[in-house]
Amino acid sequence: MRSDGSAWNARRWQRSAGFAWAGIRHAYRTQANFRIECWAAALALGAALALRAPLAPVALACALVLSLELVNTALEATVDLVSPERHPLAKVAKDAAAAAVLIASAGALLVAAGTLLPALLRALKLS
Repeated sequence: MRSDGSAWNARRWQRSAGFAWAGIRHAYRTQANFRIECWAAALALGAALALRAPLAPVALACALVLSLELVNTALEATVDLVSPERHPLAKVAKDAAAAAVLIASAGALLVAAGTLLPALLRALKLS
């Protein structure tokens, strides 16, 4: 890995951001779960805005799930690269990464229940 000088260098930041966007595009194109989670995040954020519910907890929960899904994708690719044949430890690594996404998703549902549900109930009572 090479460094192009200061971390505040605009060209260096633009290059790094380009790599990050390439990773997001790859995950969106190849990972069905990531696509589903992106659309679920868009719906949750849209609901929070429409219901005037607190946006920060919803946005953080969405960011956590999407970030962990990207880490899961990266870990799966790395494990497949270094261990193309089946191996019990490769399975453990992949399963643990998938479990992290599952736990974050369950937490995001709890955030939605605690943040969006009360706002939805208030909105329905006003109708």
